[in-house]
Amino acid sequence: MPEAIAITAFLEASVRLGIPLALAALGETITERSGVINIGLEGSLIAGALGGALGALTIGGAGAGVLVGALGGALVAMIFAGFVVGLGTDQIITGTAVTLGGLGFTGAIYQARFGATGTALTLPTLSSVPIPFLSDIPLIGSALFNQAPTSYFAYMVAPVLWYFVYRTEWGLELRAVGEEPDAAAAAGVRVRWSRFWATLFGGTLAGIAGAHLALAHAGTFAENMSAGRGFIAIAVVVLGRWNPLLVLLAALFFGAASALQFQAQTLGLSLPYQLFLAFPYLLTLLALAGWVGRSRAPASLALPWPKDR
Repeated sequence: MPEAIAITAFLEASVRLGIPLALAALGETITERSGVINIGLEGSLIAGALGGALGALTIGGAGAGVLVGALGGALVAMIFAGFVVGLGTDQIITGTAVTLGGLGFTGAIYQARFGATGTALTLPTLSSVPIPFLSDIPLIGSALFNQAPTSYFAYMVAPVLWYFVYRTEWGLELRAVGEEPDAAAAAGVRVRWSRFWATLFGGTLAGIAGAHLALAHAGTFAENMSAGRGFIAIAVVVLGRWNPLLVLLAALFFGAASALQFQAQTLGLSLPYQLFLAFPYLLTLLALAGWVGRSRAPASLALPWPKDR
């Protein structure tokens, strides 16, 4: 019985830590399928977290916070897309600037709105919603089916995006834009428009991920609370081979690696705590090293579409 409780707790922690990555990475999968790599994803995440906090406190309720968080993430992505898609700027440099700007602006807004009180901000939270019967399955039921609504949204959006990418005409056009934009344009596909909405969609999901962090994961907002998850989500996309279903599994894998970090600390091993903090990242790097050679990124990823076309 103690072993079963420990396994259930580990799985619950894995899902809790993996869902924000899954939401951000699923959106980034669509963005990268169009040939755009959004290094500014971290900016959308932190904007979503702040938007979630402001929406929940100002409008009232965690649901409103998720909607405002989605808008915050979309706004940051729109700024990024305006530069890289509209003006053809370098995606890596622009994304880095958007990330730094997002972290700075959200910190400034938070300080202006709430000040440095020294006490943690308490937010309305997204309550867990158990699914009848499924949540009673031994070991995995509570972990998978007693979660916040945003977790179920991640479960549902992954197969929907898989169907969209591989089974619809719009998905075919999206993949064509990411692989051969010249050929796609010759076939009548609006390359710029496809890249713009794909980037906007990715930012929206990242905003929801940020709101989930604030309202379901932490129950509070803190400056820089995204803690590099935007960059990790990009690695998750690679680990998932740009396939939405595999990306969801890869995000949960990273969540499990993070949960294992805490489990290892409870064992009382006499190792520096920094090693435990680095463990999930090291495990992900090892997984990427063994997996990335068998995957292929979209051929035009990170390559700008010239303004004169």
